Amino acid sequence: MIDLADARPGRGSLPTVASFVTDASVVDLSGEWKFRWSPTVAAAPEDLPGADTSQWGRMTVPASWVMPSLDTIHPAPHGLPAYTNVQYPFAVDPPFPPDANPVGDYALEFSVAALPDGAVLRFEGIEGAATVWLNGTELGTTRGSRLPTTFSATGLVVGRNVLEVRVAQFSAASYLEDQDEWWAPGIIREVTLRARPAGGVTDVFVHASYSEGLGTLLVDTAEPAAVEIAELGLSTTSGQSIEMPVEPWSAESPRLYELVVSTASERLVVQVGFRTVSVEGGVLSVNGRPIVLRGVNRHEHDPDFGRAVTNSVMLDELALMKRNNINAIRTSHYPPHPALLDAADRLGFYVIDECDIETHGFGMFEWRRNPSDEPIWTEAYLDRAERMVERDKNHPSIIMWSLGNEAGTGKNFVAMANWIRERDPSRPIHYEGDYDCEYVDVWSRMYASHAEVAAIGVREEPALDDKSLDARRRAMPFVLCEYAHAMGNGPGGLTEYQDLFEQHPRLAGGFIWEWLEHGIRRADGSMAYGGDFGEVVHDGNFVIDGLVSADREPRPQLADLAAVFAPVVMTVAAEPWQVTLESRYDVIDTSHLQFAWVVDGSAGEVSRGLLEVEAIAARGNATVSLGAQAVAEASQPERVLTITAALAADTEWAKAGHILAQSQFSSVREPSYLTKSNASFRLDQTTGALVALGEIEVANWRLELWRAPTDNDLGIAWSEKPHVPLATRWAELGLDHLVSRLVSIDSVADVTTVVTRVGGPGREELVELECVWTASDASLTLEASITPLSVGDQPWARVGLSFTVAPQFKDVDWFGLGPGQGYPDTGQGNRFGWHTATVDELQVPHVRPQESGARRDILALTLGGGGSALEVRGDAFAATVRPWSTEAVAAVTHLEELVPDGRIHVVLDHKQSGVGTAACGPGVLPEYQLHAEPMKFAFRFLTN
Repeated sequence: MIDLADARPGRGSLPTVASFVTDASVVDLSGEWKFRWSPTVAAAPEDLPGADTSQWGRMTVPASWVMPSLDTIHPAPHGLPAYTNVQYPFAVDPPFPPDANPVGDYALEFSVAALPDGAVLRFEGIEGAATVWLNGTELGTTRGSRLPTTFSATGLVVGRNVLEVRVAQFSAASYLEDQDEWWAPGIIREVTLRARPAGGVTDVFVHASYSEGLGTLLVDTAEPAAVEIAELGLSTTSGQSIEMPVEPWSAESPRLYELVVSTASERLVVQVGFRTVSVEGGVLSVNGRPIVLRGVNRHEHDPDFGRAVTNSVMLDELALMKRNNINAIRTSHYPPHPALLDAADRLGFYVIDECDIETHGFGMFEWRRNPSDEPIWTEAYLDRAERMVERDKNHPSIIMWSLGNEAGTGKNFVAMANWIRERDPSRPIHYEGDYDCEYVDVWSRMYASHAEVAAIGVREEPALDDKSLDARRRAMPFVLCEYAHAMGNGPGGLTEYQDLFEQHPRLAGGFIWEWLEHGIRRADGSMAYGGDFGEVVHDGNFVIDGLVSADREPRPQLADLAAVFAPVVMTVAAEPWQVTLESRYDVIDTSHLQFAWVVDGSAGEVSRGLLEVEAIAARGNATVSLGAQAVAEASQPERVLTITAALAADTEWAKAGHILAQSQFSSVREPSYLTKSNASFRLDQTTGALVALGEIEVANWRLELWRAPTDNDLGIAWSEKPHVPLATRWAELGLDHLVSRLVSIDSVADVTTVVTRVGGPGREELVELECVWTASDASLTLEASITPLSVGDQPWARVGLSFTVAPQFKDVDWFGLGPGQGYPDTGQGNRFGWHTATVDELQVPHVRPQESGARRDILALTLGGGGSALEVRGDAFAATVRPWSTEAVAAVTHLEELVPDGRIHVVLDHKQSGVGTAACGPGVLPEYQLHAEPMKFAFRFLTN
């Protein structure tokens, strides 16, 4: 075994070259390999190469060998995954790995029909430190888990071949790969054997820039080659700079041209996009046009195979991103599978390609001995930068190179930046950890608050001590490389961030953390997170933090993000009946969109038609009048008008008619629902609690000031005081165990007044609740008022009334925002109107259960079933309807532990606290915070 404490790169490999399509033969060696797992390096037999594999198990390649789903395919022992965010799962003693260091041995027998004159063996990615043998000959070693490694196989390939690979999970290189994800070793990307014909093309570097209608092309190759773009009538040779009229590439208009590079023995195909990235006047531009990055951070994760994601899943991901108005990807925190970049070129995404470097765990020790500033690691840092750039240099989608993530700072990053700038000066350099912007070209931050971002937008950020660096930084565009942590229920504040990006040219946008959750599927089908595999050190469910689930099912926040990222903002005004449209496209006009109107009523759609809109230029605006039919229909009582902007034609990522933006207008104030009502009710005379509405029995009537904490409620807002989670403050006030005392019940004619006082056990902070019940022929009205009886800041989660009804009331209809959930600072993706769902359909299947599922801005809510119905009316209230209690949600840690208890639990909220994004970043914005203060609200109840 080689020295796993060697901080240098692997040895024996060939220089990395670009990914391209070739007509030379390529043999895919992925599939089922022989596999043997050993718990430590010391326990691994020293029998490679040439081991007897007859008793070995099998393993899928590519895959992370620790995944539980592989148990059914490969039942032999293969270890368990472990999750940490910042801390290393072993003692920090660089460059030494721990003794508890699992080893996976792989072996594959394969045949080739025709023996190539020259051949290379290419591994797209091996997580861990690997040694490779072909037919008994050691080819070399690998370091850098998410980077390609290529070995010469010339003269070693025979008809029947044996390829052997030993992978140690940990090595010195592991100190560079602490990347907020599962530690999941294995051969995680494809393995190929590629013919390299004599006189073939060793490598190709395509320089394709654009300016004012003209593209400039220069193709560099190591050997003379013919260069052709048939569509442009171009035929030349490598090394020649050619200028010609072309259509430019951008994420909004991803125009590609097929470039053929050939010699007498080989033909390569590269997809070329002409585009120029520049930073001028503190603004990030593509082809001279300022852009706003509406991006996401994307890890590579599959719930069954770990780090290995199939091309079909990846393509589905990108199509889903496009359908939800996402235009940019940061490849957190390593170069992605090369197929993603091919798709990003074709579909249209701006990409920050990030190097495979993160040393976050050293931050726990004030960055002492951090590899980023240690000379013994310089070669490894430069090696990783070179392999990223050389592999990915021809992709127009890549608009920045990122040096890595959360790895402090130091001389090794300076060396990387200098090398990249010399090799490829056409792209800006990004690295968030360079806080003073000494060696980067854009200023990047994580989770800056809205106030900070607003100040940066107008260059009023605090000055650096070094005046020259301060001036340099103020001349840079600003990017939020991570913001709005999409963990659990949330994030809030998306609209407010986007408004800032649109307002200030210096703000180039940002990247939501993150695209998907990293749940791991267990044998019973449930999703696991940190600590579920017996890890001593772990970071819990902090890995469950995505816009989509591990299975790529959208979470509610994805619809909200799509609305916030909408490429057209539309505003409807009733007097006069006009629609104002503002394009947020940076490059293209709106000629690819079809604008339409639809009018809905309580029984469904009433009418629809097209809205005539001339093409609006990028960043332009227009005002158009609604037609007579739309005005006539929308003017009727109980009507909701919706304006949509949808695709006019099919694309690769969506069908014609897919809606990208919408806006609404409604004058509905009192929708009609039930035709029969019963105003009778009963109260418990000892507690004042409601026990019946008409013939419907009601239980557990109470005031609610608490909710099952969300991940954001449990987080600590970075820049706010007190530096205590909201959930902790709620618990300190006893809001999760409120105790009630009846003060009085008074009845006069049809009016009954109930006064109670509630408070937490052992607390003196009391709240007085007065409920005035008035029965009439048509309905039962409740006028409620709450009065805090103590002073001081008391944050509340909600102000509402809760109760339970029989399980038959499983059908829910409402007039308000839907169909998805909404909280004061979320729900932007919803529509106002009439909605229906079952109680089960209202639930959000969070891996860690928490407050979720509320529908807001409701005017009328009906619970029905078994021939009975209960209707609630109010002024823009929120309702949460569940088959389990708030306490049950808070008590469990995994979704499968939630079991319906035989009652339907209803919470009617006058107000709720926003959700914010304090799981990582700022908390709830002031306008969405909820504090103890006197409040009044009313509900009307009808039954039949």
